[in-house]
Amino acid sequence: MTPTITKIESTEFEYPLEDVGTDHHGFNLVYEPGETTYRKLFALRIHTDEGITGEYVGGNSPGAAQINMFADYLIGKDPLKREQHWSEIKRALRKYDRMGMGPIDIALWDFAGKYYDAPIHELLGTYRERIPAYASTYHGDENGGLDSPEAFADFAEECLEKGFGGFKIHGWGGGDTSRDLDREIAAVHAVGERVGDEMDLMHDPACELETWADALKLGEACDEQDFFWYEDPYRDGGISQHGHERLGEHLETPILQTEHVRGLEPHTDFIANGATDFVRADPEYDAGITGAMKIASVAEGFGLDVEFHAPGPAQRHCIAATRNANYYEMALVHPECQNTMPPVYEGGYSDLIEAVDDDGTVPVPDGPGLGVEYDWGYVEDNATGSVHTYE
Repeated sequence: MTPTITKIESTEFEYPLEDVGTDHHGFNLVYEPGETTYRKLFALRIHTDEGITGEYVGGNSPGAAQINMFADYLIGKDPLKREQHWSEIKRALRKYDRMGMGPIDIALWDFAGKYYDAPIHELLGTYRERIPAYASTYHGDENGGLDSPEAFADFAEECLEKGFGGFKIHGWGGGDTSRDLDREIAAVHAVGERVGDEMDLMHDPACELETWADALKLGEACDEQDFFWYEDPYRDGGISQHGHERLGEHLETPILQTEHVRGLEPHTDFIANGATDFVRADPEYDAGITGAMKIASVAEGFGLDVEFHAPGPAQRHCIAATRNANYYEMALVHPECQNTMPPVYEGGYSDLIEAVDDDGTVPVPDGPGLGVEYDWGYVEDNATGSVHTYE
């Protein structure tokens, strides 16, 4: 008898981030003493007649709305037929960005690992069991945290001492007074001069720069400091193949794109048209572990490396099974406030800055499925009232 999906539950919950606010426009998280920001996530459970539940905590509101569109399709289906479900749901969401596929696919992989009593990376094919990490910062602020080029350099030095092999700057944004290209360039030089001989350095303006010309000027500073990569710099939103191909022609620093394009085929087109050097993938954004590993294979076929976006157990399993990946993104980190990790993990799993060992690596969970235990009591105690059940 094959297993059957009997019920799917999605619960929205929130958790606090102390001393964290947002910048002027309210889009970027920044250090703000005394402020508390509440972040919302979704806890997903796929129940089966085997008594085994596939679980995942993450996602966002647009993705959850899309799950409403296809969850009924999965009821009564075999949870092990992930590729078939991936293909059908991809077609069903053809008019949308398919963000809802990721959490469901990850939960189905969690079920499979528990069903076969193996961690997901073993099902994928293990390449390694420890992963080098880089420190990926909060955005620059005006509140006494990462509020100057020197503050970024000080924090980079602190991260070096903790064992990190790489450091990524998220610069300032959120208002005309904050977007100071000279300050961005100064931060590149301050960090490069302080730790550039000892760490791989990255810069991600998160599409804050106003023009292609601004992106070129900041990229030239990255060239001067021998940065490892330059990511999503300007207001195309990270999706212009032509713009980034031209930007790359003028810079020595490798370009990293595709965090903001969705799906296998757009990633492939970006690579084939020479619009990126490193390739971004994310199991939550890119249609699950199934989708992210397809992107990793395409990148490998083109002779390129894939860098997985954001921290999390799904990312660790993907990187563990991927030869052509360099780093795990420990994000977001700051010298004065907490990582954005939700407090839902039991059993020792952590994405806090202290989780990196002296050698700059993090472990891959070795339990069945995702290999993490969720605190469902915390989820239920902090539920917002948005609970959807499909059966």
